Amino acid sequence: MWVAVVFFGITVISFWVIHLAPGSPTDLVTTLNPQADTDARARFEKLYGLDQPLYVQYGRWLVRLSKFDFGESISGDRRPVWDKIKERLPLTFGMNVASMILTLLVAVPLGVASAWWRGGAFDRTTTVIVFIGFAMPGFWLALLLMLWLGIQWPILPISGLTSLNFASMSPLEKTWDLTKHLILPIFIYTAGSWAGMSRFMRSSMLEVLRQDYIMTAKAKGLSSRVVLFRHAMRNALMPVITILGLSVPSLIGGSVIIESIFALPGLGQLFYGAVMARDYPLIMGSLVLGAVLTLLGNLLADVGYGLADPRIRFSGREA
Repeated sequence: MWVAVVFFGITVISFWVIHLAPGSPTDLVTTLNPQADTDARARFEKLYGLDQPLYVQYGRWLVRLSKFDFGESISGDRRPVWDKIKERLPLTFGMNVASMILTLLVAVPLGVASAWWRGGAFDRTTTVIVFIGFAMPGFWLALLLMLWLGIQWPILPISGLTSLNFASMSPLEKTWDLTKHLILPIFIYTAGSWAGMSRFMRSSMLEVLRQDYIMTAKAKGLSSRVVLFRHAMRNALMPVITILGLSVPSLIGGSVIIESIFALPGLGQLFYGAVMARDYPLIMGSLVLGAVLTLLGNLLADVGYGLADPRIRFSGREA
C-alpha cells in the first residue's frame, strides 16, 4: 500500500514541477515558424490537451498510465514514449550494471584492506587517492581523458557507440569496437563512485572490528582470514547495501552528463533532450521509470539487509 502512495506522490509532484519551467512545447513549433500565428498555437495546445487545467491533464495522463500507456512524444517523430525509452534502456542499464560490478570489485576489497591495516602505508596511500577521487569532477576527468587518450594519443574513441565501418565488421570486431567505445564512459562512472564506497566500507569495517564478538573470535585463536571474511566483512556490508539501493534511481539522472559528453544514445541523453524540448509525455515517462527504480532500489536494499544479517530475517518472522 505504501508503495502505491509514494508512487502517486512522486508522479503528482513531478507533473506539477515540470509545468513550472518557463516555456512550453508550443514555443518550439510556433516561435521558430514565421507562418505560425496565435490560432496555430491554440490548435496545437488543443491537440495535445495543453489548454486544459493542470489537474485535468494529470488525470488524463494517470488514466493512460493505468493502461501502461505513456502517450506519444510531442517533439520530433511523435513516436510512443515507451518505444523511445526501451530503445535507450539497454545501453544505460548495461553501463550502470557494469560500473556497479566494477565498483564493488574495487571498493569493497580496498575498504576492507584499509581498515585491516589502519594507519599503515597502504591506508595512507589509498586515503590520498580517495580524496583526490572525491575532489575530481566527473565531467572534468572525462574531458581530460578524452584529450589524452583520444586526441594526443589516439588509443580509444571518444564519441558515439560504434565506428563508421561498424556494419562491415565481423562479430568479434563489432564486440571489440563496442567495448572500446564504452571503456572511457564506464571508467568515468566507476571512478565517480568507488572513492565514496571504499570510504564507507572502511568506516563500517573499522566499527565492526571494534565489536566484542570480533575480539572474542580473535581470542579463540581463529585465523585472520576467518575473522575478517566470515565474521567482520558480512556485517560491515550493511552501509554498502544502503548505497547500492540508493544508487539504483541515479540510473537516469547520473547518466545525463556522461552520455552527453560521449554522445551516447542512452536514457540520459534522451531525458536531457526531452527537458530542453519541453516534451512533457517523454519527461514524465522518464520520471516514472526513475520512481519505479527508486522503489525497486529500496526493495533490493531490504532484501540485501536480510541476506547480509540473519537477525533481520528472524526479527521479521517474529513480528
